[in-house]
Amino acid sequence: MTSSPPFLPLLRELVRTYQAFERYSATHVQRMGLTPAQFDVLATLGNTEGMNPKLLGEKTLITKGTLTGVVDRLVAKGLVQRQPDPADGRGQIVQLTAAGQTAFEQTFPAHGAHLARAFSRLNAAQFAPTERALHAVRRALEQAAAEGAEGSVE
Repeated sequence: MTSSPPFLPLLRELVRTYQAFERYSATHVQRMGLTPAQFDVLATLGNTEGMNPKLLGEKTLITKGTLTGVVDRLVAKGLVQRQPDPADGRGQIVQLTAAGQTAFEQTFPAHGAHLARAFSRLNAAQFAPTERALHAVRRALEQAAAEGAEGSVE
């Protein structure tokens, strides 16, 4: 009989936590007429002059192929626009329209308040140690991925 790896309970809880967050967050965002990815783009572009798709993808963690469709749908809704990038004649800048700015100003604080209701169930003293623990897990995964990219074999 083989015993389970000691990290398996942590991994399960991490995945369950992420899934619970996604369900709680997505339900609220969808009630505001957006998909989670659309909200992510609006929230990222809010209070900026816009950004090129590469930077937008990095900041939202939405893949390039998915991001194109999300931006296309936001353009169709009149919430974002693509403008020529003055720094790169071939590039574009994605920025909020006036309607997009209004949507951002309405949805971002409302969603922040929605999330605050869930996090208010935690003791404030739990935030810092939990953040440190999650940071350590993320760094371990990033380091292992970097080593894997360098060709290490286990």
